[in-house]
Amino acid sequence: MQSLKLLVTSRRRDSLIRLKRNLSSLPINSSADDLQNQVLVEGKASSRVAILNRPSSLNALNTNIGARLHELYASWEDDPNIGFVVMKGSGRAFCAGGDIVALYHLINEGKIEKCKGFFRTLYSFIYHLGTYLKPHVSMLNGITMGGGAGISIPGTFRLATDRTVFATPETQIGFHPDAGASFHLSRLPGHLGEYLGLTGAKLIGAEMVSCGLATHYSNTDKLPLIEEELGNLVTDDPSVIESCLEKYSDVVYPEKTSALHRIEVLNKCFGHDTVEEIIDAVESEASATNDAWCNSTLKKLKEASPLSLKVSLRSVREGRFQTLDQCLVREYRMSLQGISKRISNDFCEGVRARVVHKDFAPKM
Repeated sequence: MQSLKLLVTSRRRDSLIRLKRNLSSLPINSSADDLQNQVLVEGKASSRVAILNRPSSLNALNTNIGARLHELYASWEDDPNIGFVVMKGSGRAFCAGGDIVALYHLINEGKIEKCKGFFRTLYSFIYHLGTYLKPHVSMLNGITMGGGAGISIPGTFRLATDRTVFATPETQIGFHPDAGASFHLSRLPGHLGEYLGLTGAKLIGAEMVSCGLATHYSNTDKLPLIEEELGNLVTDDPSVIESCLEKYSDVVYPEKTSALHRIEVLNKCFGHDTVEEIIDAVESEASATNDAWCNSTLKKLKEASPLSLKVSLRSVREGRFQTLDQCLVREYRMSLQGISKRISNDFCEGVRARVVHKDFAPKM
């Protein structure tokens, strides 16, 4: 175990050096009170629970949360008395992603350096989680979107429930699936990653387990039992933790209307090289079959930012051949371009139309 720790630590150090060369190194100015209140901690027998605590904002991520998580996880990783870590959200969400409204206001105020600090802090934590030396359990009970997937999927175990709703809806606001999305989307079966990344389509818990985004599934009423048993464990053995999760697991299957039952059509449409070809293929399927799924997919593609569709398709395709740290560095550069307004104002206009003013009429 000691040799493994030295090896992983060495590799992480080398990768962090590469990350820091590419991510702007900016100070994080946050009060201790803010940091502690936005991420609560529960101490258990041999584990720690990090609780995302911005329920009124669906636990949306900001720089404070990213910094606090990084600080906590680093200290827990070095503590020999802590065997594993659990993360969950307060309220009806695990995490709805990044705080895009706060980013929108920062951009309009010209505070681009603070936006850079947000992305750098969040992406650095995601890499830390992806190379974490201790088992990690994410309790995805509720909304799990965008960055919420980024701070959970790289960990060891992801528990989905009947309340879980997953999506990467960034193209609908003129952005791209980030926070490591190009890494985990690109590793889904067939061209499911392209479909999810381009359309922002939602998956429920049963679908997440079926395609591998989640490792386990349990009905919500079992969560108190799972948390109690996990809290009583004294272990750092992933197999022991997995046995606990499996003990309360439910066997579920995607509904008949699920996109996973249309994987052949999905692959045929989203396997094309360009966005234009993908849209043409979906249009052909829709006109030939008048299938509700095809019509809904076509509608989502036409509502998205055309530039975001092109950027997102290329991102997922490149992610298929890159490591997590390479994806994060590339996504960081893409994110800074996306908020800079030098190429396009799609992000700010998308957030304004869909989240701030809610007129749903972006002027692209």
